[in-house]
Amino acid sequence: MTMAEPHSAADLGPAARRLADLVTHVKDDDLGRPTPCPAYSLGDLIDHVGGVALAFTAAARKERSAYTDPPAPGDASRLGGDWRERIPRDLTALAGAWADPAAWAGMTRIAGDDTPAGVVGLVLADELAVHGWDVARATGQPFACEPDILAAALSFLQMFASEDAPAGPEVGFGPATFLLDEAPLLDRVVAMAGRDPGWSPA
Repeated sequence: MTMAEPHSAADLGPAARRLADLVTHVKDDDLGRPTPCPAYSLGDLIDHVGGVALAFTAAARKERSAYTDPPAPGDASRLGGDWRERIPRDLTALAGAWADPAAWAGMTRIAGDDTPAGVVGLVLADELAVHGWDVARATGQPFACEPDILAAALSFLQMFASEDAPAGPEVGFGPATFLLDEAPLLDRVVAMAGRDPGWSPA
């Protein structure tokens, strides 16, 4: 697949709703926990997830606004007092926006760039799958993901993941690791997204 080729629509709703449920069960005392993203505390990551929900909803609707400009890094200080209700609500709206086949058609805008909407849908599949895993691992919640979502995420990562990406404690997304095809699909996705599939907060 090339950047110009649309991808058939995947049902992103279950992954968006799962991430919403994971966020709902995060306690205030958990926000300072480490995550598989070295540069992000759990609060930073949840703020990033909130931004993802707004940006990709705008992209689904072909809007041009501050939400489709390049995003700021996640920052727990921006969460406010309503994050546990607001972010799951925005993730539910995201699921609805991408359930419309028109969301996957034509061009749209994300992170300041005009991009084929089908590719943006793949990016979102990656965001939902990987950040769902991140939040679950950071908080000890169970996690599973639909094979079609993981396949869509893998399609994106195979286009853009790099073993030469920067590494270190200040990096949100580390260099990709390419596991054998025999490895579980979820492990392959999170490894290609710069995570350690065996990561735990301990």
